[in-house]
Amino acid sequence: MRKTLAVIALMATAGLTLTACGEGSDDEAKSSTPSKSEFNDADVSFAQEMIPHHEQAIEMAQLAQGRASSADVLELAENIEVAQGPEIDTLGSWLESWGEDVPSGDMAGMDHGDMSNDSGGTMPGMMDEEEMNDLKGASGAAWDRIFLEMMIEHHEGAIQMAQVELEDGQNPHAHAMASKIIRDQQAEIIQMEQLLEP
Repeated sequence: MRKTLAVIALMATAGLTLTACGEGSDDEAKSSTPSKSEFNDADVSFAQEMIPHHEQAIEMAQLAQGRASSADVLELAENIEVAQGPEIDTLGSWLESWGEDVPSGDMAGMDHGDMSNDSGGTMPGMMDEEEMNDLKGASGAAWDRIFLEMMIEHHEGAIQMAQVELEDGQNPHAHAMASKIIRDQQAEIIQMEQLLEP
């Protein structure tokens, strides 16, 4: 009996260790009640920067309606919108619970230079106003190509931001979301690269 309990305890400890390393479940990523003692400045930056980053991705995805010529591209855009909208809500709820500012207003389409973070850098993968106007002005196969190329760059930026959170952040829920972003967006990058193939 003692040996069985010891094995169970060891497995439980191992499971907690994996979660702490950022391999948490999607349910953990959706949690909106992290305690104030479980976050640091990196977690706050991750949440505050990922909100406008996701907002721009959704704006880009919404442009697919009436412009995309490929059903696969249209479906991809819809999936991006469905996935990132709830993540924005979760990130905002974390910031509120931490007593931190929640980014407000439509920040999508702002220039790279305007999308600065606290360390003086810029958020990777953000499209500037000219690029967004190019996307808005295109249609058909040309729109599909521009959208895919831009969204690959945008996803790569989000993955870079998520990797910083895993390295520097401490909140387990933020770690879980960062891991999910990396996993989901890497898969979508592969899909988009395939759609760009002639």
